[in-house]
Amino acid sequence: MQCRECKQPLEVVRSCGRVHLKCSGCKREYQIHEVSADLDAATEKLLAQYTCIIYD
Repeated sequence: MQCRECKQPLEVVRSCGRVHLKCSGCKREYQIHEVSADLDAATEKLLAQYTCIIYD
């Protein structure tokens, strides 16, 4: 998955009970619900490892 701003890869990040995506380039953070329509198979597979995703 790529950042909407700079097209660098997004990383799945878990912190303090929440899961979000963070750009490896510009460091912008995305909530899962912001990019849910754009999720690719690899990112969905990573997110499936978490039993609960908190929407802020």
